[in-house]
Amino acid sequence: MTASKVYDVVVVGAGLSGLQAAVVVQAAGLTVCVLEATNRVGGKTLSVKSSEKGYNDLGAAWINDTNQSEMFKLFKKYGLDTEVQRACGDTVIHHADGAVEKVPYGQLSGNFELLLELVEILREESSTVDLENPLKSHNAAEIDRLTFKEFCVRRTHNEQTIGIANLISSALLGVESDEVSALYMLHYFKCGCGIDNLLSDRKDGGQYLRNRQGNQTISKKFAEELGSNSVFLSKPVASVDQSKDGQGVVVLTQSGELFHGRKAIISVPTTLYPTITFNPPLPAKKTALSDNTVMGYYSKTVFVFKDPWWQTAGLSGILDSEVGPISFTRDTSIPADDQWSITCFIVGERGRQWSKLSKAARHKQVWEQFSQTFGKYVNNIPEPTNSIEMEWAKQGYFLGAPCPVMTPGVLTTVGTELATSFGDVHFVGTETSTVWRGYMEGAVRSGQRGGAEVVKELMNELSVR
Repeated sequence: MTASKVYDVVVVGAGLSGLQAAVVVQAAGLTVCVLEATNRVGGKTLSVKSSEKGYNDLGAAWINDTNQSEMFKLFKKYGLDTEVQRACGDTVIHHADGAVEKVPYGQLSGNFELLLELVEILREESSTVDLENPLKSHNAAEIDRLTFKEFCVRRTHNEQTIGIANLISSALLGVESDEVSALYMLHYFKCGCGIDNLLSDRKDGGQYLRNRQGNQTISKKFAEELGSNSVFLSKPVASVDQSKDGQGVVVLTQSGELFHGRKAIISVPTTLYPTITFNPPLPAKKTALSDNTVMGYYSKTVFVFKDPWWQTAGLSGILDSEVGPISFTRDTSIPADDQWSITCFIVGERGRQWSKLSKAARHKQVWEQFSQTFGKYVNNIPEPTNSIEMEWAKQGYFLGAPCPVMTPGVLTTVGTELATSFGDVHFVGTETSTVWRGYMEGAVRSGQRGGAEVVKELMNELSVR
């Protein structure tokens, strides 16, 4: 082992939450370091150059400028350019029976009466959820025992609602409706300012603004502020030891390096807690969180083109599909950079099955579905100039996206322990936030909260001495 490096705070994980926490700590005049398992900062934000001048986000992609205020402040602070999500033209619908049709953007297709009924139920039920203490919510324990699928069927008395429930849960979290607690879903809707906001591409919605320079830029800017001597890449953590009274926390990397801190902040998903040895072991409730949360299947395939042929044809660039690997697509172009792209989202169980194929077979399936559905309305769809695939489930330090999801019974038993500290170890991450959980906004807010917690405790210790 190498000699221990000593800091006031050691942060594990260089995603948005960990880096934001470190920035808060450093701003208070305390020393901090960040240990990152991978060879880059950014966590589930990953921006790649996809054309001569343009970038695409393979991870988290959208913010808005109203109810995601902390992210928008960072956009302004770092001079980042926003691109309003295109919300016009016709949407292509790929039905379960293979039929393809197009409808004007925003118009519903299929059993829209049942969809409207379900959304209204979810809107009303989620509005009564207590964000800070879900246990106080009406019929909390009963609803938490149900899967989202069971809840939707019971409330609508219609088995056909299962398909709609699956589309909602897989689009938002990468899981099927029978894999997640109903109360967790209602809480998730409330965290995101309501189901209407979560599903919206318009003003105030979850998919309103994109980042011309790519969202990973924010993490890179955070890292620059912290300085190269404070951020250590390719340093997966093996153990976090706070067993020696009065000596703070000792963090050991897999390569044998020691980092000593008066406090530690853990910024990894609950699903990855077992990859770190905690001494003493995590409390039973923290372990239960780790054992009973799952990460959804969420992947992207980006097709980049020379020209925006779909816009010329009057299409929105959206494909909503009930079959095939692609669940939905969005136009992710940046006109100012002459970057024209459509991003395909492959999620949930359909994504898991597709993931078992070889890379060539995966690409073939996605391209065939893409070209055949859009090809009904556009002749001679050109081959893309670039194709990019990102499978988050196959990334060892992520195992999926966007955030850990709770199975039935967890939220009302141990769910409120997400952000609870354990001795000198504190926990951040988008899943710990009660505002825009699962989003970049939630990640940044959790980092602010965790950073402020350790600063307050350390300052109190100094005042006592």
